[in-house]
Amino acid sequence: MQPLAGRRLHFVGIGGAGLSGYALLAHAWGAEVSGWDRYETPYLGHLPPEVDVTISADPDPPDGVETIVSTAFAGSVEGRSRAEFLAELVSLQDSIVVAGAHGKTTTAAMIAFVLDRLGRDPGFLIGAEVPQLGSNARAGSGWLVVEGDESDRTIELLRPKIAVVTNVDLDHHTEFASKSEVGELFERWLDDVPQAVRGDALEPYDGELTIPGRHNRLNASTALAALELAGVDGREAWPVLREFRGAGRRLEEVGVAGDVRIVDDYAHHPAEIRVTLAALREQGIGRILALFQPHLYSRTRHLARETAAALADADVVAVTDVYAAREEPVAGVSGKLVVDALAELRPGMTIGWTPSVDDGARFLARRARPGDVVLTIGAGDVDRGADLVFRELS
Repeated sequence: MQPLAGRRLHFVGIGGAGLSGYALLAHAWGAEVSGWDRYETPYLGHLPPEVDVTISADPDPPDGVETIVSTAFAGSVEGRSRAEFLAELVSLQDSIVVAGAHGKTTTAAMIAFVLDRLGRDPGFLIGAEVPQLGSNARAGSGWLVVEGDESDRTIELLRPKIAVVTNVDLDHHTEFASKSEVGELFERWLDDVPQAVRGDALEPYDGELTIPGRHNRLNASTALAALELAGVDGREAWPVLREFRGAGRRLEEVGVAGDVRIVDDYAHHPAEIRVTLAALREQGIGRILALFQPHLYSRTRHLARETAAALADADVVAVTDVYAAREEPVAGVSGKLVVDALAELRPGMTIGWTPSVDDGARFLARRARPGDVVLTIGAGDVDRGADLVFRELS
């Protein structure tokens, strides 16, 4: 019996990485699924044709359906939160939930990849594309691997068999007052699950990996610890893990133009920016030219100087204006805060205040030389800057 058979579910915000995956799983588990979003997104391409998707200005759920609402549209329509529905999915299958401030996407992807290649038929719900798995979401008969999220305290509702916390940091300033408050949330959650992995208590993996960076060696150790709890011997997992080539927008190679490498990454917190730049340096490259897009007004207001300090590890930096996402503009807060702090920290550094992604791409393309790496970095739509740079250099 399919666990959701007979249910009619409508997803508001179905084009997002999260809800599109929930919709895919719900359909595979027998529900009649429909959804709405304002825009077409790549994630909609993974949904089966039976899922009826409406693209329009405003949501208008049909009568007689259960409505699940993305956090991005909370308050715009009545319905269950995505957290409540994800908790139901996690309860219906033996699950591994990976949470933490940094590295949860890659760690969850590593776990799902190893289980897949060992023939364990995992299901997974991950916040980014995993090219080697063909998607960010899939139904399977084995473990369900889920990327959990603390930004809206979603993980408080999840009760998996195995819970993973990669690390603790303050990344969501409108939800948490301090790093210790985030840590308390994670500890309460771990206390309520049968088996737990604390990634920041582990040593970095010292085996062979395809993807660079000390942070990825920590992610690998965390993934291997979770896999061991799931019944996968390390001697089985190690040879498979070294074949893993990463998740989308995690040091993702976009192309080479004019002997300039173009790389895209999702990092948006100073700690993530720092390890991303360090991983590139580890490869023994030349100059790094970074196009950074601040994400959220709240994060920019609180972390502008720390962000600038992380970006100071690059050689040339262009900064765009803030990608608002779910927030309203805040007076006096813009990407210029990062630019000013960076100019103070690195006098004489080539820095561009380029409010648009297009301007930033042109700024860096004009300064790139053979042997350089252009890095587009941030959690908004800065990823389109990589293609813009590529076209400018081609």
